[in-house]
Amino acid sequence: MNEALDTLIDKVRKAAERGRPLRIRGGGTKDFLGQRLHGELLDTRPLAGIVSYEPSELVVTVGAGTRLRELEAALAEHRQCLAFEPPRFASGATVGGMVAAGLSGPARASAGAVRDFVLGVRVVNGRGEPLTFGGQVMKNVAGYDLSRLMAGSMGTLAVITEVSLKVLPLAPAEATLLFDLSETSARQQLNRWGGQPLPLNASCWADGHLAVRLRGAQAAVAAARGQMGGQLLEAERAERQWNALREQALPFFRLAPGEALWRVGVPDTATPLNLGPTLVEWHGAQRWVKLTPQDAPRVREAAARAGGHATLFRGGDGQALVFTPLAEPLARIHRALKAEFDPAGIFGPGRMSMDF
Repeated sequence: MNEALDTLIDKVRKAAERGRPLRIRGGGTKDFLGQRLHGELLDTRPLAGIVSYEPSELVVTVGAGTRLRELEAALAEHRQCLAFEPPRFASGATVGGMVAAGLSGPARASAGAVRDFVLGVRVVNGRGEPLTFGGQVMKNVAGYDLSRLMAGSMGTLAVITEVSLKVLPLAPAEATLLFDLSETSARQQLNRWGGQPLPLNASCWADGHLAVRLRGAQAAVAAARGQMGGQLLEAERAERQWNALREQALPFFRLAPGEALWRVGVPDTATPLNLGPTLVEWHGAQRWVKLTPQDAPRVREAAARAGGHATLFRGGDGQALVFTPLAEPLARIHRALKAEFDPAGIFGPGRMSMDF
């Protein structure tokens, strides 16, 4: 990996000297996400391999180019997992891309987000300097936690070359319960359950049907099943359905020509947005809506009114803004971070916004 890292550093330094944009990419499975792709390809896949894994310490360190499926297979051998269930979207997904995209799966509301599991990173900044942030334990940060800053940075700040992650044991028991409820009734019921000591792990509402996944100790899951009621979904079918939700392979996510998929983040207590076909995750906090790119003002207004924000996730037309514009104080911080990490502006220009 050292030779591959030296080659990558050399490419970054030359690009900085010439002011030549670079597009950082692992497996390319998240290329659809963002405003635009621009620059010469900088492939991180040569930076592959598990550097260290201590199952008893619940920590793994891997090269950024390591395939996500290979890491998850290694963890599964020790009955451990990435609890935030990162989507792959294709077999080539890499660990570096997972962190850079910052996407979490169905369990995010209960288990936490990608950034919550990042213990440390090694990166190469826009000057071609290798830097290390964080480490391999939870309490290793004094001041700003720059390792977690890489989560969701979309390859615009630095090249992630190595990542240390917290992993968790697989739950001893799991069950999926089904309920016929309206969106409002489902949200209200989830909020009631959320105030009780129940092993809620994930939820999904669409077309009048609510699925709730329980995970935890055998006794806790059994007790919750008796208390909550509902119809028990057969285990194998439940696993297929949750994986399909994670990978956006459910029928809901198929887009018609001209249609776009909007990702709306709101407080889980927010009332229905009433914008169009909707799928609700994360106990009400994440809502997928199908409209068009031209509906951006309407979607963003509804999201803001509910106390949240909206992202044009798939199906953009290249004109509508993908991400909700930041308030000026936050935008100023983003510009300062970009200038510090990537002074020549060579990493992913235009990926996060029209001018950043």
